[in-house]
Amino acid sequence: MALGAAWQPPNSRTFRVALPHLLQKRPTMLIPYDQLQAETLTLLIEDFVTRDGTDNGDDTPLETRVLRVRQALAKGQAFILFDLESQQCQLLAKHDVPRELLD
Repeated sequence: MALGAAWQPPNSRTFRVALPHLLQKRPTMLIPYDQLQAETLTLLIEDFVTRDGTDNGDDTPLETRVLRVRQALAKGQAFILFDLESQQCQLLAKHDVPRELLD
C-alpha cells in the first residue's frame, strides 16, 4: 500500500469478526485522536498495527504503518472507539463505526 493510499484495516475479515462484541448495545464513545497525548496516541496505534493478524505478511516498517493510521485519523477515515465496560480502545475504519456515534 502506498503511503498516500486510503487506509483499510490490515485484515478486514479478522477486524470485523472482533467488532460485534464491542458494538452489542454496550456503552461506547468515540475518542477524538487529537485530544490524546502524543505518546498515548502513538502507543495505541503501535498496539493496533502490531496485533496478531494485522500484518498479512506485509513487510512495511512499523513507522510507516503508524503514519498511515495517523493520517487516516486526521482525514476522518478512521476513529478511536472506547468501550466503557471493558475499558478497551479499538481503531475502526469509518464504515465500521455505528452511524449514531458519527452524528
